[in-house]
Amino acid sequence: MLLDAAFGEPRWLWSRFPHPAVLMGRLIGWCDATFNAGDQKRAMGVLTMLGLCIGAALLGWAIETLPTSVLDILILAILLAQKSLVQHVRAVADALRLSLGDGRRSVAMIVGRDTRDMDEASVARSAIESAAENLSDGVIAPVFWFAVGGLPGLLIYKITNTADSMIGYKTAKHAEFGWAAAKWDDLLNLIPARLTAILIWATTKRPNLKLIMKEAPMHRSPNAGWPEAAMAHGLDIALSGPRSYGGGIKDYPFVNGEGAHDLGPDNIDAAVDVLWKTWGIALIYAAISAVV
Repeated sequence: MLLDAAFGEPRWLWSRFPHPAVLMGRLIGWCDATFNAGDQKRAMGVLTMLGLCIGAALLGWAIETLPTSVLDILILAILLAQKSLVQHVRAVADALRLSLGDGRRSVAMIVGRDTRDMDEASVARSAIESAAENLSDGVIAPVFWFAVGGLPGLLIYKITNTADSMIGYKTAKHAEFGWAAAKWDDLLNLIPARLTAILIWATTKRPNLKLIMKEAPMHRSPNAGWPEAAMAHGLDIALSGPRSYGGGIKDYPFVNGEGAHDLGPDNIDAAVDVLWKTWGIALIYAAISAVV
């Protein structure tokens, strides 16, 4: 965690060598092109995820048998995303201070929704939602599964999370083939997402937990709603709400609808501050767990 926070993803390294996440993406892309065909797409998707997870577990186990733990530490540091997440989210605030157009272009790099017609509040809201969700997916969940299952647990989680981001969509092409990836990712994030919400709650003004527990399950995602609801109530801002995907408006309800709606760069900075405070508490727990 300290290595990741200090160095992040150095461009000089990953401009010369493919990042492990990129290699995972290439493998999943090959599986999609090869096996996503025929009348048994869901079954093929299940078998594909089974094969990917078994392969990831065996690779992790093989590396752990080596007479050094340096590789374990380096792989975990590489697969964490605290510093890169902070950099991407803070970049939106910096861009938004320059102009709305710069803010839209910056936030388009970290969200999948339409950004062309966003106002300032929508840009800020999107960045903060991405911060909350990716804190769980990119930091807390990898640390959790490394703690639970060592390198095999970490690699199973990362290959699943990468597969979900690539094929876990309810589109005509991936609704069946990506079903297993989406469901398995939901299961693996079940505990980390709720842990993230608790950590965010602990680092903010400790809003009413009952409100978070009430609104989180209303989110379109079974897991992303937890850190998002905790961030919304912790900063007393309204998140989620209507947004555009593929030119069509999705009328999602607001989380903490009574919170502030007129968001801007300062609210993004406040969310970045929460990212670091949450990371700090997680680091303390990780250190205690390692010692015990």
